[in-house]
Amino acid sequence: MAKVLAVLSGGYADEENNYVTGWWAEELFAPAMELEKEGHTVGIASLLGGKPVVDPLSISKDYDPEGKYKKLYESGLADKTTPLVDVKASDYDAIFIVGGHGAMFDLAHSEELHNMINIVYELGGIVSAVCHGPAPLVYAKTKEGRPFLEGLDVTGYPNDKEPEEVRDLLPFSLEDELNRIANYSKAEDQDQYAVWANERILTGRDPHSSELFGKELAKALTRRELEQEEKYFD
Repeated sequence: MAKVLAVLSGGYADEENNYVTGWWAEELFAPAMELEKEGHTVGIASLLGGKPVVDPLSISKDYDPEGKYKKLYESGLADKTTPLVDVKASDYDAIFIVGGHGAMFDLAHSEELHNMINIVYELGGIVSAVCHGPAPLVYAKTKEGRPFLEGLDVTGYPNDKEPEEVRDLLPFSLEDELNRIANYSKAEDQDQYAVWANERILTGRDPHSSELFGKELAKALTRRELEQEEKYFD
């Protein structure tokens, strides 16, 4: 079936303010499980490779009360990520960028990741991101030099959900930046929310939307695989 690349932040630390962040556990594992249920394979990469820093809050009792994602994290599933520079983008049918505040610091302006996004998309693959994961999509440009998300329907983590104690520590507001170039929505009346900008760009709103996001991506990839098979046998 399809090959999917999950991209994680390597992590960020602000010692002066005692602030550590990285990738958000639920936003990797929940979509990955949905993808694997459909028979798709998930590879994991980060900017520098190795073991990237998980946001400690994402495996705390407050955010992971049953310890489901902490257990998956401690199993080592994300301990050996591939450096982005060693990833051949054309090998993948889809890319999904995992959220967590870390993505706003190291992934948002990564030219390596921006190039990968464009390659996957130009070859007909799906580009997707959940929660703060759309941060790199904000700054990615098409080969014509236009914003990758220009004029499209998108979602991502909303301003009013950002913890007050970290707002001034973040490099930018994701909601404001998405609104600047795209049509941002957050569907507050829905527990989970994911939106297709077109047939090949998907964004999810927040950690609680990770499962829905994963299901949407998995179904789309399965459908594409079946369509390709039908064309082959025709």
